[in-house]
Amino acid sequence: MNNVPRETINENPSIEGFSGIKVLDLQDYFLTQEKFSLHKDDKTGVHYTYPQPLENLSKYYESENYISHTDGKKSIFEKIYQIAKQYNLDQKLKLIQNSTQGKSILDYGCGAGDFLQHMQKNGYDVTGMEPNPKAFEISQNKIGKENVVNCELREINRKFDIITMWHVLEHIPNLNEILTELKQHLNPGGTLIIAVPNHLSYDANYYGKHWAAFDVPRHLWHFNPESLQLLIRNFGMNIVNVSPMVLDAFYVSLLSEKYKGNKVPYLKAFFVGLKSNLSAKKTGQYSSLIYTIKISK
Repeated sequence: MNNVPRETINENPSIEGFSGIKVLDLQDYFLTQEKFSLHKDDKTGVHYTYPQPLENLSKYYESENYISHTDGKKSIFEKIYQIAKQYNLDQKLKLIQNSTQGKSILDYGCGAGDFLQHMQKNGYDVTGMEPNPKAFEISQNKIGKENVVNCELREINRKFDIITMWHVLEHIPNLNEILTELKQHLNPGGTLIIAVPNHLSYDANYYGKHWAAFDVPRHLWHFNPESLQLLIRNFGMNIVNVSPMVLDAFYVSLLSEKYKGNKVPYLKAFFVGLKSNLSAKKTGQYSSLIYTIKISK
């Protein structure tokens, strides 16, 4: 895909039923350096990436540096990511134990399978979905070939007590279709847990177009607590609890400093991440948030 000239971009482009004005020019700092823009939907406030290169989206993931699909521990970024991942696994387990019922769990976009492996060790009946071939193989080796599938959600002929999406919803092209199917795959009283970046956080405001969690075009959708609530209400669901992912502010700030060209980003990233979390204690606007969602009665 070539860079899209500004004059060819509609002022009010529509994507899968979402339509709104442009709010920010963005760039793929991670891989291709291509230009994109951020638009705000008029009805829900959900922000979306434009254009969305859906026909060749996979090429934007073709990098050994895309950490969520690997167990890499070579670079300092990979090591920091792996340390943070271990802490987050325990926090996710506690959240699920305290806010859900039942033991069957589907992790939509399970990556390298660490979360499901952790849950499996704690007595859960686990199923993972993962389209990336490398991550699919890694996760199968961790939790069993019979427990990881590479198919469409509609092809799974069972329901679950818990469905999780850890930084996955923002990647999904067919957003409306998936939200409908997620609801249909929940058992009565089941719980949907979604973790996504929050573009109203302090670190998002501080870094602006360099904020790493915009991550265009891999991130097709961009949420905040209000816009996600408005969106899921259209599908008969409701947010019942919001929890922070406090380590994300530090990691996202580290990547953002790198995108800004800072050759020694660690100290600056630490202070921005710390300030973001301190600010969020008052506002609730953490860098990433976990939403616990139930079907509306």
